[in-house]
Amino acid sequence: MKHREILKTVRGQRAVDGAGVSLVRVLGNRDVYDFDPFLMLDSFDSTDPADYTAGFPWHPHRGIETITYLINGKIEHMDSLGNKGTIESGESQWMTAGSGILHQEMPMASERMLGLQLWLNLPKSEKMADPAYLGITQEMMPVVETDQATVRVLSGSYNGVSGVKPHHIQASILDVSLVKKGSIALPTKPDETVFAFLITGNAVIDAHLINEKTAVLFGAGESVTIEATPDHDLRFLLFSGKALHEPIAWGGPIVMNTREELDLAFDELRRGTFIKHNPTI
Repeated sequence: MKHREILKTVRGQRAVDGAGVSLVRVLGNRDVYDFDPFLMLDSFDSTDPADYTAGFPWHPHRGIETITYLINGKIEHMDSLGNKGTIESGESQWMTAGSGILHQEMPMASERMLGLQLWLNLPKSEKMADPAYLGITQEMMPVVETDQATVRVLSGSYNGVSGVKPHHIQASILDVSLVKKGSIALPTKPDETVFAFLITGNAVIDAHLINEKTAVLFGAGESVTIEATPDHDLRFLLFSGKALHEPIAWGGPIVMNTREELDLAFDELRRGTFIKHNPTI
């Protein structure tokens, strides 16, 4: 089994988005072709509610899926499909924007807000798919435990257990916790893009010390090995998915394949024809 080595690292940078949410922007426009099919990754980590309670009021998306995963905290969600609820600690939401959706995500004050949001590209043939929403509770994420590691399977499979099955890109997302000095080798599919994001704690990968809030893109192979340092526990997420190898036209919350498709989407927003389903707002 060929071991994947580090191909690229991206350290997250402080940014402000939404209505004034302080976050760490890890992946963005400059990384889209290296990390294909993954588009954007934002990390939230704050003990000050002033950093995040302004939230992300109503806004549109088209051509992508968004996956929000909370380790700690609460986020209220509403969308134009009529979905309404609260994402609690240890839960996730998987939203397919497809042909177009309006939604808002409003973080609530908590002792610590810790989590992330990932944008996953949709292939050209599915960019105008029907929008959908899936709330993922802790019971839907099986857990595999060893002496050194705890692996929560959000999607995909690991060690004989499976998480949710995506309807579009078959992306795998594993939430892995390691004790101090702990190590884990994770199998990967050789034809997929694979990267890890260190959400808390530093890691040792290929004898390199990697700081937390860093994304690590791996080269070709069939497995990755990640170790925790001697002084701190480590928590990271491992993402994998097959690259689309398609052109990307990205304009704010909308990601299409051509500039013309982007222009059409924003024109529809102005004309009030963006939403193709019967909105409930």
